[in-house]
Amino acid sequence: MRGCGPSLRIAPAFSSMSNKYPQAVFLQVDVHQYEGTAATNNISAAPTFLFFRNKVRLDQYQGADAVGLEEKIKQHLENDPGSNEDTDIPKGYMDLMPFINKAGCECLNESDEHGFDNCLRKDMTFLESDCDEQLLITVAFNQPVKLYSMKFQGPDNGQGPKYVKIFINLPRSMDFEEAERSEPTQALELTEDDIKEDGIVPLCYVKFQNVNSVTIFIQSNQGEEETTRISDFTFIGTPVQATNMNDFKRVVGKKGESHQGTKDTGRPYCNPIYSSWIIA
Repeated sequence: MRGCGPSLRIAPAFSSMSNKYPQAVFLQVDVHQYEGTAATNNISAAPTFLFFRNKVRLDQYQGADAVGLEEKIKQHLENDPGSNEDTDIPKGYMDLMPFINKAGCECLNESDEHGFDNCLRKDMTFLESDCDEQLLITVAFNQPVKLYSMKFQGPDNGQGPKYVKIFINLPRSMDFEEAERSEPTQALELTEDDIKEDGIVPLCYVKFQNVNSVTIFIQSNQGEEETTRISDFTFIGTPVQATNMNDFKRVVGKKGESHQGTKDTGRPYCNPIYSSWIIA
């Protein structure tokens, strides 16, 4: 394999990782041969690794540190919400979790023991309100997105959310009084079926075409319980801008195959470049 010294040094480790993580697809592009592809993706140093999911660029890693690269790969695979074949997400849309800017999120009236981060995890933890049943949640995205639907998974004991007001792109944080009196972008009345594990709540798609932040006001719960619980809080949609993966010229193999000859699955995949390797 031709390329710079650092790229050649990390090549064996990268090849090993492609076998170690079969849930990702690893491809490669020679930036000397496909200079236009390198320029389009702002490749200026070697080796460079770009991370993509569903045609959308998520992250970048530079350097020949195999340990650091593997940590980055594991980070993205752990945050992978799964392919459409394994979820209830409609074809053409995705879980927007990778685009949530957690530093820009806040939740008012969250319990100290059961905070907002819990409802973003795919585990048994949950978000619970503190003083009463209401919650006021602001979620920021790291790039503009289009929202198609949401999931509000909650328990069947009456603590699941019911009346919800959704606001987008607010210039500043609002308080509960403002949330009560303000006209939302969309209001929802969730049913018991809506908050089940497979429940998906459609949004008025035309109103959510360029979203930088969402504020969710949970007004009440299903059973007028003292506190509200949310175990899974999911945004479904697409980024406003997606990468055209046809720009990545295939080095070997046929369309729909990885460099190892395995079929593309729509999962997050890794795309190495000779001098600057892309992970996609």
